[in-house]
Amino acid sequence: MNRILTIALLCCATLTAHAAPGAHGPNGEHLDAPAATASAVTTLPVIEANTEGFELVGTLHGDELSVLVDRYDTNAPVTTGTLDVELGTIKAQSKLHHDIGDFSFTDPKLLAALRQPGDHALVFTLVTGNDADLMEGKLVVAPGTDGHRHWQFKRVAWFVAALLAVLLLTAIAWRVRARRSIS
Repeated sequence: MNRILTIALLCCATLTAHAAPGAHGPNGEHLDAPAATASAVTTLPVIEANTEGFELVGTLHGDELSVLVDRYDTNAPVTTGTLDVELGTIKAQSKLHHDIGDFSFTDPKLLAALRQPGDHALVFTLVTGNDADLMEGKLVVAPGTDGHRHWQFKRVAWFVAALLAVLLLTAIAWRVRARRSIS
């Protein structure tokens, strides 16, 4: 009986262990983002843009637009300078996370506009050292796409799965116990 309860607790711990939204790993990767595999399909809106000097990839999360920038020819990450964005009349400045290496846009007006379904033409202005560049890209937000709601749903799904595992293991334990008492 004790072994079955121990197994049930281990199953619960395994099922519920996952990264919190916005968590970052040691190399700056977003731990709450889906794993990058050939078959993985992201539900979060992504923007890509490049010029001869730089390239960027941005992901719209529930609480930020996170942008990674690197040099086009060497793939060396850009971890200094400033990155601004324009969406129509909305202009926003990013905050550089030196430890992570991403530029984070958290301006409420920008995020509210980007969460609206549709194609959003963005113009990024990068200034780093003696280099400056403009990069244009399009962020496509599908109807019903909301990173924050997506991760809330995932948490609930993990909780329900863990609860079902505990109930199943408890039922098995009771059944084993009942059979032993009959013998």
